[in-house]
Amino acid sequence: MNPRDIMGISPIIPVIALERAEDALPLADALMEGGIFIMEITLRTDAGLAAISAIAAERPQMHVGAGTVLNRISFAQAVEHGAQFVFSPGISEELMQSARELNTPFIPGVATASEVMMAYNGGFEQCKLFPATIAGGIEALKAFAGPFGSMQFCPTGGVNGENFTDFLKLGNVLCVGGSWIVPKDAIAHKDFQAIIRLCKEAFERLS
Repeated sequence: MNPRDIMGISPIIPVIALERAEDALPLADALMEGGIFIMEITLRTDAGLAAISAIAAERPQMHVGAGTVLNRISFAQAVEHGAQFVFSPGISEELMQSARELNTPFIPGVATASEVMMAYNGGFEQCKLFPATIAGGIEALKAFAGPFGSMQFCPTGGVNGENFTDFLKLGNVLCVGGSWIVPKDAIAHKDFQAIIRLCKEAFERLS
């Protein structure tokens, strides 16, 4: 799959920081029951790589990737543990080269026109706008549409259950990333029914 395919799997990509790898499989099951077949497991916690491994091995119908990938080492570790794609909060030549060498779909983070140009000139036309609301949100995405007509975005950071539909109405937005659909307290208390409910509520708003 290429980055465009990855971003087309679901209009909502859950951004997940797991404290316990044991929660990975029930969380994947809850998301799929709610209609979401993609997960971005961030490497912000020690459980991230183990969670990716478990999902890749046990839930082949779920597309699992790594987020918060910051350098060549973490990129390689993510791929070794089964990540099918990689998100980063920023962009660098090191990360773009890692994506090429490891033949792994990479969605870099951008926040400025210069960073969008860097992604475009590097051959990466699908990007994450991060942090979306601080970087200008909907107005920034509208402005980018003029000079960067081929670029497509996944806004993440400040996207929530109230504003995600506004982002998805934009022509250059393929999907949004968010943690509101996978609340930390619900995961901590193993309340996976709450996550199923949040998924279904989100899709109801899109219908």
